[in-house]
Amino acid sequence: MSENYVALLGTKGGPAIRPGSSMPTSNLFVMNGTKIVVDCGLGVTKGLVDQGMQLKDLSLIFITHLHSDHFLELGPLLHTSWTAGLKTPVGVYGPRGLADYWSGFLLSMKADIDLRMEDEGRPNLSDLVTFHEIDAGTVMERDGLVVSAIRTEHPPLIDCFALSFKTADIHVVCSGDTAPLDALHDFANGADLLVHEAMLESALPALMARIGNGSDKLMAHWLRSHTFAHDAAKTATRAGVKRLALSHLIPSDDPNYGDADWQNAVAGYWDGELVIGRDGLKIPL
Repeated sequence: MSENYVALLGTKGGPAIRPGSSMPTSNLFVMNGTKIVVDCGLGVTKGLVDQGMQLKDLSLIFITHLHSDHFLELGPLLHTSWTAGLKTPVGVYGPRGLADYWSGFLLSMKADIDLRMEDEGRPNLSDLVTFHEIDAGTVMERDGLVVSAIRTEHPPLIDCFALSFKTADIHVVCSGDTAPLDALHDFANGADLLVHEAMLESALPALMARIGNGSDKLMAHWLRSHTFAHDAAKTATRAGVKRLALSHLIPSDDPNYGDADWQNAVAGYWDGELVIGRDGLKIPL
């Protein structure tokens, strides 16, 4: 039996990085031998290599929504995998508009791609990658793996999805970016692991003072489009999941806040196993 695990490659909420910060969102789900990349924020390629994955084995990618901290490095990941020997098909599943990003990336790298095809004998990169536009419902069924999706509350975006990955033995759910969402209670019901985004309420004023641009729009976005840690804990409890992993952390890089603060934030709302995300953390399933 193959090893089953989730690796949190990048656990920072938001696209910006600073000295000492973690990296934006990306994950590797390994289920019954299938390697699934979930979101491709900045740093995903190095994160996969650090987990020991051969990039030429890349075959399956899911993107939850079109915010840059979730798909900025999709093109570079595919291109770097190609230069690392990728010769086999890759399926990319994501929202409407993702294929346009890929077309633009291919155009921006056309000179390099054409040169490497001619000079190094590589296959045509564009022929290897197939994009599948997703919607709520069953997204994919393959080799005993069923992937399904529901829309989340992440305004102003509409095509933003939580994803469920289920085999005969394992069930893992990724919340995607979302405000508290009652639909997740049934969607994640009984899951072995729920990976849920989380904000630390007490830390938001300091974060706003540190990175804000003088407008209150960023704080307003956080409050209407994301989930406090205690609300993620409530969701996990109502869904009856076995483990809760907090990721897409806001903030993730403030030295004044650490694991104890996240644990205190969920205390009284979740009494199961809690995983506080950090880059490169591997969670056995």
